[in-house]
Amino acid sequence: MINKSIIINGVRQTLIVDEEVTLANVLRGQLHLTGTKIGCGKAQCGACSVIMDGKVIRSCVTKMKRVPDEAQITTIEGVGTQKELHPLQLAWMIHGGAQCGFCSPGFIVSAKGLLDENTNPTREEVRDWFQRHRNACRCTGYKPLIDAVMTAARLIRGEVKVEELWEKLPQDGSIWGSNYIRPSALAKVTGTCDYGADLGIKMPCGTLQLKLVQAKVSHANILSIDTSEAEKMPGVYKVITHKDVKGKNRITGLITFPNNKGDGWDRPILCDEKVFQFGDAIAIVAADTEEHAQAAVEKVKVELEILPAYMSAPAAMADDAIEIHPGTPNIYWETKVIKGEETAPIMEDSEVVVVQDDFYVGRQPHLPMEPDVGFAYIDDQERVVVHSKSIGIHLHHAMIAPGLGLEPDKLVLVQNPAGGTFGYKFSPTIEALLGVAAMATGKPVFLNFDYYQQITYTGKRSPFFINLKYGATKEGKLLAMEADWSVDHGPYSEFGDLVTLRGSQFIGASYMIPNIRSNGRTVCTNHAWGSAFRAYGSPQSLFATEVLMDELAEKLGMDPFELRYKNIYRPGDTTPTGCQPDVYSLVEMMDKLRPLYDAAKEKARAESTADKKRGVGISLGAYGAGLDNPDGSEAWADYTETGVTIFNAWEDHGQGADMGTLATAHQALLPLGIKPEQIKLVMNDTSITPASGPAGGSRSQVMVGNAIKIACEELLKGIQKPDGTYRTYAEQVEAGLPTHFIGKYGTPAGYNGCDLETGQGAPFTTYMYAAFMSEVEVDVQTGKTKVLGMTGIFDVGTLANKLVVDGQMYGGMIQGLGLALSEDFEDLNKHIDLISCGLPYPKDIPEKLVVDYVMTPREHGPFGASGVGEAPLTSPHASIINGITDACGVRITRLPALPEKVLAGLKAKQ
Repeated sequence: MINKSIIINGVRQTLIVDEEVTLANVLRGQLHLTGTKIGCGKAQCGACSVIMDGKVIRSCVTKMKRVPDEAQITTIEGVGTQKELHPLQLAWMIHGGAQCGFCSPGFIVSAKGLLDENTNPTREEVRDWFQRHRNACRCTGYKPLIDAVMTAARLIRGEVKVEELWEKLPQDGSIWGSNYIRPSALAKVTGTCDYGADLGIKMPCGTLQLKLVQAKVSHANILSIDTSEAEKMPGVYKVITHKDVKGKNRITGLITFPNNKGDGWDRPILCDEKVFQFGDAIAIVAADTEEHAQAAVEKVKVELEILPAYMSAPAAMADDAIEIHPGTPNIYWETKVIKGEETAPIMEDSEVVVVQDDFYVGRQPHLPMEPDVGFAYIDDQERVVVHSKSIGIHLHHAMIAPGLGLEPDKLVLVQNPAGGTFGYKFSPTIEALLGVAAMATGKPVFLNFDYYQQITYTGKRSPFFINLKYGATKEGKLLAMEADWSVDHGPYSEFGDLVTLRGSQFIGASYMIPNIRSNGRTVCTNHAWGSAFRAYGSPQSLFATEVLMDELAEKLGMDPFELRYKNIYRPGDTTPTGCQPDVYSLVEMMDKLRPLYDAAKEKARAESTADKKRGVGISLGAYGAGLDNPDGSEAWADYTETGVTIFNAWEDHGQGADMGTLATAHQALLPLGIKPEQIKLVMNDTSITPASGPAGGSRSQVMVGNAIKIACEELLKGIQKPDGTYRTYAEQVEAGLPTHFIGKYGTPAGYNGCDLETGQGAPFTTYMYAAFMSEVEVDVQTGKTKVLGMTGIFDVGTLANKLVVDGQMYGGMIQGLGLALSEDFEDLNKHIDLISCGLPYPKDIPEKLVVDYVMTPREHGPFGASGVGEAPLTSPHASIINGITDACGVRITRLPALPEKVLAGLKAKQ
């Protein structure tokens, strides 16, 4: 131990510390300054940024022995408070910089370091600064963050006043569609929002720290598990195995499709008979400290019989492949599309122009800045209470309760503020493990993944292997489509059928294709299990759709824009599932894009050189707002002395559930004349909030939003006097009338999903549409692609909050950039951190990032809104890939388009 005297946020602190412990752990663990976050733990994300003696450092890798005596350290708590905000914190709120908010303190501290040196930076200097200090964000696409720094600099220089920047409440009092600041922003920018790890530090004395014994192979039979040596290790309270699980020891996938050959009970909570994938949990060590728990993990002896590991769908489909789950075939679900006439005769017609190709979109990793984290305890009602990043608390309740052996009323799930999930938390990850540990020990328990576990254990986007074929007239009118796809869903079946069904719904989407014959299948493999990822199934489906459209344009000698324009939905046209879209706005969207496209093409031709080839690519995207019909949701509205309280389980993984709830409720309550600050939000606790449904598939604004609207309308009816005015809360109570109102919404009649034999039907009440354009530059010497500009034009109905929706669009488009050029999780030895997995950093992002809207009100959306979050990641990656082809003639059909792939294509052309 060493004695350190340091000055933190202006206050001298005398600390007794282990010299090998990091500054981040001292700040958080000993001083409870939890505004400094630990994300990657490897100095790759900047969430831990602090200023030491005038320099921005990453405290997660700065050991205390390297911190000088008398060091002056500034954390987010010393930058500004909720009552006295720094200009950076103000600007972060005004520009919507805090989405999930986990990275915000680190970015703001880092930006303060910049502005302390230079109060008049250029945008490129801001970008350079964040790149140099490894500040990473997965939510925002970086543009709002750079905007915020530039605005803060103007505030500091006195060129603008706060009141000039702050959005004024419109004359009619409505905040719908405005840039009203989301309720959680203030806590996020000041570092006072407690995420899972922050709450874990503040758990009571005696809380057990958990570490997992995980499989280091991808497929094996378990012969024995010996915990005897581990149980004797210092500080160990208990080593928990499958023998300690009181229930079925399985997480159910809630299989709903009758033609699924599995039963959904295929994922063990703790492995008992087999290991199915690398990282599977075999045992849990519960100890007094994380260090003691981890030391004991190394002493658990697991004897295995190694089995063949099938790391891709083709491998698992091979004739000699064994069943990964004995008794269930590796191909366990199949779907097809039968629309219109038989396609074979059309394709064989000599007058029909045919193109065909194979495509692959792989295991894109989610890469949130906050690793998976949670805690659990047994409460005073003998209920097991689990806190986590779940984005489907009622769904996960149903999935894990039988496995734990708990009656439904003895399990409570609560969502903590979540540092981004982008869909991976649609699957339960640590929830059941926490429940098992709390039940087996009777103690509060806490589990926090390191980033290696985050990447290797949690689910990934399910890879699609697609063979796609179009037939068209010589004038470019699409006549027929044939598709065959195999989905590598990893070893666990939960939602595997659903993501495969997305191929039926979105391969060929945006275009009127009268005749379709398609076949898809879900395949069990031993690679990472497939979990939901933003745009769920459409980035795979639309990559093939949109790249093959460019191939068809090339064969026809047409401009890719004109080919698309000829075939997009017009009134009377139908989707691949045979239903009419809710709105026909693609023509208007493309009309808006056309002059931008023409100008970009001309600019690319003028600026292309022999060494740096420039090109422009476009793509279209469509996605349904929902999880396939029928669907429903519930919300409550309580009349109170101070206003109205809204209860729902609209889970927030950074997308803005708080703002969606507030804007929708406030709009519905406008006749009451209450202010936004009079609406209180109670969200995401199965013991006190209704089952609103999971936050996935962009269903929430439509489904939960409608339930909120109905609850508020019921409240207005319930408190209205005969003369049309409204009772006060006191009058309502005095009259003995209800103050609690329930809103239930279900999809209208006629929206009953798809027929499993033909793939035809109405799976969604409302769709989202997108048109993307990417301007790219290819270095022909290295094969490296640089994206110079991205434009997205969207129709997601009316906007509940423009600031939040803009942020979603920027972030989703940049996730598409990563999918196109760098992101991957294939090699278990290589893809182990943010950098190796290909996360885009600030310098990878184009300065030109443009978002625009066509707003067509939706009949079935609350106040005309559709969903939002999935739209920006439907197909932006395809526009980048098409841009590469336009630039240099190389066509990439297997993502990502790494420089070596492009270079190989260039050499092959030569």
